[in-house]
Amino acid sequence: MSTLAHPVTARTGLTRRARTRVITFSILVVVVCCLVLVSAMVGQYRVAGTDVVRAVFGGSLTDPMAESILWQIRFPRIVLGLLVGASLAVAGTVMQALFSNPLAEPGVIGVSSGAAVGASIMIVAAPTFLAGFGVPAAAFLSGLLAASAVYVMARSGQQAESTTLVLTGIAVTAICSAITSASTYVAPTTARDQIVFWQMGSLNGATWNQVATVGTVAAVGILWAVFIAAKLDTLALGERAAGHLGVNVNRLRLSSIALTALLTSAAVAYAGVITFVGLIVPHVLRLVIGPKNTWLIPASLLGGCVLVTLSDVAARTLVPYADLPIGIFTAIVGGPTFFVLLRRGMRRGRAL
Repeated sequence: MSTLAHPVTARTGLTRRARTRVITFSILVVVVCCLVLVSAMVGQYRVAGTDVVRAVFGGSLTDPMAESILWQIRFPRIVLGLLVGASLAVAGTVMQALFSNPLAEPGVIGVSSGAAVGASIMIVAAPTFLAGFGVPAAAFLSGLLAASAVYVMARSGQQAESTTLVLTGIAVTAICSAITSASTYVAPTTARDQIVFWQMGSLNGATWNQVATVGTVAAVGILWAVFIAAKLDTLALGERAAGHLGVNVNRLRLSSIALTALLTSAAVAYAGVITFVGLIVPHVLRLVIGPKNTWLIPASLLGGCVLVTLSDVAARTLVPYADLPIGIFTAIVGGPTFFVLLRRGMRRGRAL
């Protein structure tokens, strides 16, 4: 009797999980579309929803001001926010899978703090270098450099253990934070304000050129993450078991760190440091649809889009005639969510 019931129970569980995934993806897609529509409509100059839809599908608007605002200001900002949210969430998913720890996020390997170093130095030394592209270029390169330094210094022989990577990342982050603080201290008042604002994150001033740059890097990184998703699932069995199943763990670790550095550096290059996206989004969705990365990575992509777009709408509309930093709102959402998840894990008598 039990031998017959077991396959039925397993099949029922799989069906329930599959149904949950379909519902979750459907909700995420609908929420993203609704938030994009709302984000395009609201602001100092209100645009009708029908005009937004008509503009998206290539129609001309009777109001030339609305058309100009949509295509020159709001659409680039919305698309950049979608790319930033997707990149940070996917990077966080990869980090949590790599370290088998839901508390892991891109900052573990020093990318965000490293990017802040490059941006702060460039803001102080040459803010107009490369016609204003010097700051995001320096942030991107220094973020990659910081992640590379963490990996190189954490290696012992031909391998870099997870614990060593985390501890090395903490040390590199501390050094980068000190350099950023020193740059902020010596900066003139205007530059100091710009450094502080950049570290809070913002999509203000987004352009189609920025969208094209971030979009190219994000596309490569996200496809890369999808490609290694199955190997990350195998890694969840343990490094030794994954090795027996044909996974080169050290190569996968290097690939995952490079991928995370690429996605995070691209995201923060133009948007600045936006916290909690890579930590909270994959963690929450893992509780809903399960830990399988082949499903979790695309779900996190959509979840990141939701969180950043929602935060951007709040940043633009909460205070009239003000553009608040996005990082404030991601922290407002992420902090309490993280605390709830922590308490939930404690009640179950285990770590997150």
